[in-house]
Amino acid sequence: MANALRPIAEPYPEGVAAALARYPQQDGYILTLFRTFANSLRFLQKGVPNLLDRDSPLPLRIREVVILRITANNRCEYEWGVHVTVFSKAAELTPAQVADTCSATVDPALWSGAEARLIGALDELCASGRLADATLTHFEADWSLEQQLEILAVCGAYHTISFVANVAKLPGEAFGARFPG
Repeated sequence: MANALRPIAEPYPEGVAAALARYPQQDGYILTLFRTFANSLRFLQKGVPNLLDRDSPLPLRIREVVILRITANNRCEYEWGVHVTVFSKAAELTPAQVADTCSATVDPALWSGAEARLIGALDELCASGRLADATLTHFEADWSLEQQLEILAVCGAYHTISFVANVAKLPGEAFGARFPG
């Protein structure tokens, strides 16, 4: 277990402490995930781009739909639960929509047409790394080029985050939501 991926504890090495200081915190609490990233200063600094800024070309709601579906598809309850708790209300996602992000087949009646098509596209990307021609046609029609790239970047970042959290077997944060059922 000497090389098991786990969150590091204080005291943090100087470079790690400085890098962690740039991550979001709540009353000095640093998420378990970020402390797990800290096993590698390089990963902590460069491994996952922060796509949660206000300059995103995606509305908050769409960004969160992407994150919830990607983390649910990867069975990453840790990250899914953090985002449900922290962002779902601001993203104006209903409890039924939040639960539906974990469904094998989503209920299109819960979503706008573009959102339902996006979720289908996310499922295709997770399954094969590509989009069928018909899906691609809708993806290109629904989203600007800048938004398409942002969606793909968020998918990649949250695959990485899911992999880290799942390999490290991170338990959910105490405040985080749990998968339905």
